[in-house]
Amino acid sequence: MLEMKNICKSFPGVKALQHVDFQLKAGEIHALLGENGAGKSTLIKVLGGIYIAEEGEILIDGKPVKINNVNAARDNGISIIHQELVLVPHMTVAENIFLGREPMGKFGVDMRQMSNDAQKMLDRFGLGIQSTSLIADLSIAQQQMVEIVKAISFNCRILVMDEPTSSISDREVEQLFEIMRGLAAQGVGIVYISHKMSELDEVCDRVTVLRDGTYVGTRVVRETPRDELIALMVGRSLDQYYTRDHVKNTPVFFKAEHIDDGKKSHKRVNDVSFEVREGEIVGFAGLVGAGRSETMHCVFGLTRGSKGTVSMGGQTLTIKSPVDAMKYGISLVPENRKVEGLYHVQSVAFNSTIEVLHEFINALRVNDKREHEITQEFIDKMNTKTPSHEQAVTNLSGGNQQKVMIGRWLATKPKLLILDEPTRGVDVGAKAEIYEIMNELTKQGMSIIMISSELPEIINMADRVYVMSEGTITGCIDYENVSQEAIMKLATLETAGGANK
Repeated sequence: MLEMKNICKSFPGVKALQHVDFQLKAGEIHALLGENGAGKSTLIKVLGGIYIAEEGEILIDGKPVKINNVNAARDNGISIIHQELVLVPHMTVAENIFLGREPMGKFGVDMRQMSNDAQKMLDRFGLGIQSTSLIADLSIAQQQMVEIVKAISFNCRILVMDEPTSSISDREVEQLFEIMRGLAAQGVGIVYISHKMSELDEVCDRVTVLRDGTYVGTRVVRETPRDELIALMVGRSLDQYYTRDHVKNTPVFFKAEHIDDGKKSHKRVNDVSFEVREGEIVGFAGLVGAGRSETMHCVFGLTRGSKGTVSMGGQTLTIKSPVDAMKYGISLVPENRKVEGLYHVQSVAFNSTIEVLHEFINALRVNDKREHEITQEFIDKMNTKTPSHEQAVTNLSGGNQQKVMIGRWLATKPKLLILDEPTRGVDVGAKAEIYEIMNELTKQGMSIIMISSELPEIINMADRVYVMSEGTITGCIDYENVSQEAIMKLATLETAGGANK
């Protein structure tokens, strides 16, 4: 169905794609793998008309086509669901699905028809989402599913999905896979990008691997061991993936007691208490919507009107804003780097140092040398791939953007580091590097809270795991007794009136 031949694309200081080949069959689910910076997103942006390749050609059904803009891609039956969501938050689900192609009536847009048509599509996939709901009122997982419905609504023949499962629950993942299998059965070719290796066997037919902007090879998924795929991706074998020297019964360093978001309705956090020990990684697990991120927003001072007490080293803290939290040595790396984390039009240096301006700005004088030192320190520590300090962070791969964001908060020298989905959209090599950094930080005495929807990550990295359901903590498991079954049992408990169990 699709052939991309000899594709080359460069940016200032970076050869993003060098003579890359890719093929997709009708009715095939074809995985595209590679570390962050390998060129996956660049390749699909060339396919989607966002970038124009300097060399190479694209053929559909054996015929050369010119795709020099997004409309040309859609005219050729190509739809792309990007890793970063591109929905309009203050418009309805229906308005987002039909944006730019609204059904018209005698007096303008026919809102009733648009809502009804959108609802039929949502119901077809059993998503439980109302077409009249505002995007801003949906969870990230629900927004992701709306993106999928929007892409499918174009009656595409070639569907590209870039990390579609990074923010959705296991139940929604299975729902998504059923949708994908149904589309493939109808002859749609699907390009599937994911860093979750476990998903390949379940849903993919073939896999193509890129490394450093070059084509490495294509394999049949069921005939290829996972270790071989990882070696193709990173150019080396990963002898040790999870890096953790577990600690037990160190002194309690931080306490949060009776945390509540203060809301009278739609309460997401209800009477949550937990503690963190010195040099410990505390994991927070639970299904999407369990209240994990919302709890940390209360602790960090992001939620106005929240209640409860927090203490550090036996001292009660007064935290009414993130500025207060940072003064006490608490830092939060948010889940959604696009909306909550990065200044995309600014440089790597700007994003790396924005929280520590006091270290190199004195009145009107800027110490450029010190700014350079801080930036380089965390580029080196995080092994961030960037051509220069002045590169706009938006031009980096998703994983390298994540590294810049984590490095920025490490620059504040926190005592307690809260990581919300720290490896979301990050490749296997970069994940191993982040795990190693986390382990080293705890050896130096730092305490870490890690929210993660990836159970293997929680199981292997956390010293203790708090499990949440319906805004409350339903249990705590230490690393010696933790398992996927134990976590899921607590994550699916129904809480009586939101009371802790």
